[in-house]
This record gives sequence, structure tokens and C-alpha cells, in this order.
Amino acid sequence: MDKEKNACKSHCLVLTFPSQGHINPMLEFSKRLQNKGVKVTLVTTYFISKTIHKEATSIALETISDGYDDGGRAQAESIKAYLERFQQVGSQTLAELLEKLSTSGCPIDCVVYDAFLPWALDVAKKFALVGAAFFTQSCAVGNIYYHVHKGVLKVPLLETEILLPGSPPLGAPDMPSFIYQFGISYPAFFDMVVSQFSNIDKADWVLCNTFYELEQEVVDWMAKIWRLRTIGPTIPSMFLDKRLEDDKNYGFSIFKPNTDACMKWLNDQPKGSVVYVSFGSVAALDVEQMEEIAWGLRMSNKCFLWVLFLHPV
Repeated sequence: MDKEKNACKSHCLVLTFPSQGHINPMLEFSKRLQNKGVKVTLVTTYFISKTIHKEATSIALETISDGYDDGGRAQAESIKAYLERFQQVGSQTLAELLEKLSTSGCPIDCVVYDAFLPWALDVAKKFALVGAAFFTQSCAVGNIYYHVHKGVLKVPLLETEILLPGSPPLGAPDMPSFIYQFGISYPAFFDMVVSQFSNIDKADWVLCNTFYELEQEVVDWMAKIWRLRTIGPTIPSMFLDKRLEDDKNYGFSIFKPNTDACMKWLNDQPKGSVVYVSFGSVAALDVEQMEEIAWGLRMSNKCFLWVLFLHPV
């Protein structure tokens, strides 16, 4: 065990929020860490681990419980109920996992957690571990949520012009839908995005999935109040610097990929001719909205690839 511990440079636990758009960037960040000689353990929920389609990887995978091991978020009666249960059960099972790993030959040194799960920082601090918040959203969007959390930006919005440090003047329609349509657009998610900042001042590091040249002003402002680092864009190395030789795709998918059929069809289309439509796995469009998009695509006279997520009824 002593030899294993000496060979272990450091060990980072990376806790993801169980959503494809949150797993992907944290997985790519984990690959970069591992390439630097850091041992990484990627953590997701038990339910996601049963449904995920993954390629061979040297990154260790562990699980915690969100309280809904048989069905995940779809099993909960509401988003609010899911998030509350996840905090309660997730905190307990994360602590149990850290306890288990503490007796391994390479105990955890640092917890990198999705900012949607701020309670993970509280657990990390109970174990005297370094805690780093990982924001998958841009700094510009995070800046808005932060000022709502601090009470500087009031909701519902009353101002016609919104002035925030590090950002250009913004209008109400420029706000994220959780803010612009406060109380209408996914109210439970509003609480979640604002609560990202509930204990942020206790974080040792703040990691943002962006790059400095894209958001210089707001990054400079945020870096004055937190130990912030931009670590994006967190996409496969093939599309960036190609430092990770085999990193050609994410390698983890919650949904069954249909890659071969999609690529075969795309390769038969002229370059730059296909419209790609995707609203992610959170947005739930009603029938009228779906019809409006469908008619728009039809009237465009363009070939299109439309990704649809079937929400449980």
C-alpha cells in the first residue's frame, strides 16, 4: 500500500450532475487531469451508471445515490423533490464513498464538484479536502445568477436596462429564461442555478468551462472575488490541440448513440447544408412550440437533424 501511495501523485474525485451536458465537460476535464499524472475518480449516480453507454477508459468510475436508484430524475414526483432528495441522500453516500477511498492506497486529495451540487463542498470540507466548484455554464451567465443570489438583481425583473460588473448593458430579454420568465420557466431549476453560489466563498477554486479571450471583462471581475480559472472549452482533444491522442469523442452517453446512421446520412449531404436542432435534455417544448419549429424547418427547405428528448409523462 505504501508503494501505491508513493506512486500516486494526487487523487481527484470529480462529481458530476447526472445530465449529459454536465457529464461531458467534466469528463473531458478529467481526461486532461489524468494526462498530467493525476489519478481521477469520476462519480455519477447509481441509476446513471446502469444506463450509461461508455467506451473503454482508464478513468475509474464510482457511484453515489440520488435517492432514486431505479429511475433517476424520472422517478421523482417533481424536480424540486428530486433535488431535495439528491441533497439528502447524495451527501450521505458521498461521505461514505470518501470514507471508503480514504483507506485505499491513494486517498482523495481534492473534490471537483458540479456547481449544481453545492452540498458536495460541505461534505468535502468535513473531510478537510480541497473543494473546487466546476461551472459548466459561461461566466456571463454565472455572473447573472450570482447577482440574483446576492439580491443585487431583483426578480421578477423591473428594469429595462440591466447593468452588472463585467458585462455590457443588457435588456430583460437578454436574461436566461429562468430569470426573464421568473416563476414560469422551470421554477425548481431557478432555485438550483441560483443556489450554485450558496457557499461559493468556501470553495478553494472556481473552475469555469470557458476561455479568457471569449469573456475577458467578466472573467477579470470574477477573478477579483474568487480563485477562478478558465479551463474550457472542455471538448474532445481532437477538436482542439490534439494533445490527447485517442480523445476523439466524449465516450460516455446517457442515451443510446445512433452515430453510424446519423453520420452515414450526414456524409451524403452537401457541406454546410444541414440545419442542426437541439434544445438539450431539460427543455420541454409544448405541442404548439414543436409545431412552430417543425413548420420553420419545413419552410427553410433545408435538410435538418433534429434531436428530440422524450420527457416522461
